[in-house]
Amino acid sequence: MSDADAALESLYVAHWDQLVRLSVLLVRDLGQAEEVVQDAFVELHKRWALLDDPGRAPAYLRQTVVNRSRSALRHRGVVQRHLARQHRVDDAAPADEPVLADSRRRAVLDALQRLPRRQREVLALRYYLDLSESEIAETLGISRGAVKSHASRGSAALRPLLAPHQKDGL
Repeated sequence: MSDADAALESLYVAHWDQLVRLSVLLVRDLGQAEEVVQDAFVELHKRWALLDDPGRAPAYLRQTVVNRSRSALRHRGVVQRHLARQHRVDDAAPADEPVLADSRRRAVLDALQRLPRRQREVLALRYYLDLSESEIAETLGISRGAVKSHASRGSAALRPLLAPHQKDGL
């Protein structure tokens, strides 16, 4: 086993679950999220020799997962627009329904989806991966000040969206 293989295996064990959770928050589909994360690991393996600092591999993976999740959402939007033009309606339940069965969790995810993309990404990285402002800034390629601003605006926007669920202990 090469050094890259051993390092990736260790990264996989340590980070797989949280990267899948991050992607599920962004793409709202467990299968697609797993695919996004798997692709991120494959890409990192291909580029391992080009990595200046292997200690930055988790940050590289997070950034790749966020970027690939964005791409997946763009692709999904194109497909949905194409299907709408053809007047096709898919009545099948979403593939992530078992994962999102809990109504409180679904309410939070639905509210997150109503936020602008950058606010959603910042809040997902902050509260689901528990990343610092610096780590979020690095992952998204924005300043720490922008992270603070997006987090504040996103949290403020979530409050009224989640207010109806507060009585349920959300």
